[in-house]
Amino acid sequence: MSDFYSNEAIKLTSRLEALLFVADGPVSVGALADCVGAKNPEVEKALKELDEYFRKEKRGIRLQWHASKVQLTSAPELAKLVENFLGLETIARFTRASLETLVIIAYKQPITRPGIDAIRGVNSDGVLKSLLSKGLIEETGRTEGPGRPILFATTPDFLQHFGLATIQELPPFEEEVQLPPEQPNPVLKD
Repeated sequence: MSDFYSNEAIKLTSRLEALLFVADGPVSVGALADCVGAKNPEVEKALKELDEYFRKEKRGIRLQWHASKVQLTSAPELAKLVENFLGLETIARFTRASLETLVIIAYKQPITRPGIDAIRGVNSDGVLKSLLSKGLIEETGRTEGPGRPILFATTPDFLQHFGLATIQELPPFEEEVQLPPEQPNPVLKD
């Protein structure tokens, strides 16, 4: 690689932006660092600067992070415009069961089907197949427990679909609190 590309003649953020622009999917920080001849922390810092710039300037692109990888995507607020331009169907509607299952996986990932079923109280096989076929979830391995159930997690497509840069952008999880049954008020006697 020529010295021209590894020195400050072209800023690190510009070099990273160009690489992400031509990448066909998410790229690890290590792969980017190797390519530009920089250390991982420098690349991470430059990527954060680039993302801040895109957001601050209200650019039409964003950085999306998933599982320690990053990719360039269109800004979520422009999704409808991009869909129209590309002639894509509007965002698919989800059934209540699909949304419920996605929420469980997003907040508890990685999680097994039995874990999902325990939370939902019903069998989730059909919903999981549907979400897998849409590319919103993926199998990420197996547990060491009996039967070695499959672990599920969300995908970069999930983030893109819901306009999230990272899974940490999900709103805080609030568990429903079960209140104890009301106790009758004791009758006071004189």
